[in-house]
Amino acid sequence: MAETSKCPFVVVANRLPVDRVSGDDSAQWRTSPGGLVTALEPVLRQHNGVWIGWPGSALDDYAQFEVDGLNLLPIELTGDEIEAYYEGMSNSTLWPLYHDVVAKPAFHREWWEAYVQVNQRFADAAAQCAARDAVVWVHDYQLQLVPAMLRALRPDVRIGFFLHIPFPPTELFKQLPWRNQILEGLLGADLVGFQRPGGAANFARLVRLRLGHKNHRERIYLDDGRQLTAQAYPISIDFTSLEKLARTPQVQQRSEEIRSELGDSRTIFLGVDRLDYTKGIRQRLRAFGELIVDELISLDDAVFVQVASPSRERVQQYIEVRHDIERWVGRINGDLGRIGRQPIHYLHSSYPREEMAALFRAADVMVVTPFADGMNLVAKEFVTCRYENNGALVLSEFAGAADELRQAFLVNPHDINGLRDSMLAAMLADPRDLARRMRAMRRQVRENDIDSWATKFLTDLAGERMRSG
Repeated sequence: MAETSKCPFVVVANRLPVDRVSGDDSAQWRTSPGGLVTALEPVLRQHNGVWIGWPGSALDDYAQFEVDGLNLLPIELTGDEIEAYYEGMSNSTLWPLYHDVVAKPAFHREWWEAYVQVNQRFADAAAQCAARDAVVWVHDYQLQLVPAMLRALRPDVRIGFFLHIPFPPTELFKQLPWRNQILEGLLGADLVGFQRPGGAANFARLVRLRLGHKNHRERIYLDDGRQLTAQAYPISIDFTSLEKLARTPQVQQRSEEIRSELGDSRTIFLGVDRLDYTKGIRQRLRAFGELIVDELISLDDAVFVQVASPSRERVQQYIEVRHDIERWVGRINGDLGRIGRQPIHYLHSSYPREEMAALFRAADVMVVTPFADGMNLVAKEFVTCRYENNGALVLSEFAGAADELRQAFLVNPHDINGLRDSMLAAMLADPRDLARRMRAMRRQVRENDIDSWATKFLTDLAGERMRSG
């Protein structure tokens, strides 16, 4: 590895926070629009930190580089490693297992071997570029072995780990052939963060049952005298920035254009998701179709817009879910639509933030129905854009956001009748009731934004290290 500078703050994540700009011969980059980048960028700048991650494609040079003042250290993955570590172990084993086995996970030893190998490479990179007593913050399910690997190399550093997806209960986690190794990997951290209290409790229970370490609530006591904390830190968004964007004349004009194109008098239902089998897209479309079939609403009353961003298109399970949803859209539109009036507008594409803000402004009812979701930031983005305190949110109780957005119309996405009734109730609700609900949800997101999330985690991580000596 090329020589790197020593940094007091290190972020380790599967991906770098930049995207390569297409169409240029030389490597041109721009920062990604994600919330995590927004939260950690000022911390990186303040401490002259570095972000370690895979650049998403092959590079000629894997030396540390800089984009808009951010120090970045790319990690090389071979084609075989992308297939085994990323598409295999991460997204065909851990992802479905951690999401309530909505799809059946596959367990292959060669995938695990690649996962160990790549995690070690990330840990080695962090060990090399972390200054003495640095803070290292490791992110997500692709890198669960890094904390213990890094601690073995650099016992002086403070290590935080945050899991962005759900953490499964004992009954599911024990299916994993490498269950103890994952737990031991996470125990290398000083602080392990989860989206929901249930995830933290699942982890502490598994550590006690499988590895024999005592715990008292969120505190876990290790045999070497070290202690760590497992606790919930529900992630959020940059409320101020997104609301400012939603208020711009350009977004407002585009919002009005969308309403005009779809029919000003129609109620617009909206779904926005990565195309993923955990998101419950088919169930919400089916519920909407039944509302029309049962004549509870008509084509002139309402329309459903579903944005499904392409995701992991080389993984077989994702190919199958795309075909399944597209069959449902075709069936509902074919059976119920007429010329000039389709019940569902299905958009399999990704859109810039401005277009998404306009859609959030144009919609009347946001429908977020995952079977399992660590948080679901789309729900918070919709609420943020509703600065006039109108609109309704139909939200799965299995999304982490349901813990905070309690004024939403909470649903069980497996219950089609209940989902259908809640969508209709949201459509017909008294505007005064909707305004009361939206004000409360907006206050929650405003007061608990992405900056407060990062600050709380890093403050607690500093305290953990002092407590552990």
